[in-house]
Amino acid sequence: MTIGLTYTGSDAKHDNYVRWLQGGDPSIEVVRLDNTSGAQNLDALVLSGGIDIAPEFYGGPVAYAHAPSEGWQRDRDLYEMAVLESALERRLPVLGVCRGLQLINVVLQGDLVQDLGAGDALHEGSASVDKQHRVVIEPGTLLGDIVGSHRGVVNSAHHQAVGRLANGLRISCRAEDGTIEALEWADPVGKPFLLAVQWHPERMFVNGVGDAGFYAAVLDRFINEIKKHDANH
Repeated sequence: MTIGLTYTGSDAKHDNYVRWLQGGDPSIEVVRLDNTSGAQNLDALVLSGGIDIAPEFYGGPVAYAHAPSEGWQRDRDLYEMAVLESALERRLPVLGVCRGLQLINVVLQGDLVQDLGAGDALHEGSASVDKQHRVVIEPGTLLGDIVGSHRGVVNSAHHQAVGRLANGLRISCRAEDGTIEALEWADPVGKPFLLAVQWHPERMFVNGVGDAGFYAAVLDRFINEIKKHDANH
């Protein structure tokens, strides 16, 4: 089993994803994806967190609170957009994390809240320490089926969020202030597995924070969906 993982920009953070995805299983190979690498022979795709997506890709203004002082990484944006589109065309299972959720919404023609403003106090981590907050899962969703609960506690380290929801997606859960925290297909029939979460399950796994279902059960379902895909192709 080979999972393509987009490079988040930090070796230490990338390694967190690898540890979480492998879960001690040496048969799971995690391949680093960046704009210098190809994305062939993959069984699944994980879109990692990282720097804000360039506003030009969703029609947002370039001046906003907490915009990256070093500028955006348009090469990364373009590469990951192409990798996502290829994965969907090939019907690979896709999991988006934080920025990855936002990228999925943008690629499917949604847009972003560029800064949560007062909501940053609830959502944005500080000094490399994640916040934690409650989420409420929408009834009848894939995420609800995976987690087996209607609510829980997740970690949080973001200042942007989904704004206009892309066509074809539905909201899986929200934070207590209404911020969108997960997305999935509105109608999954005939489509590949797709789940995107705003929290960081890889750091929940490494640090043992939040409710286990939101990182352990999510990974279990993702791995099972990869196995199902491989068996059918």
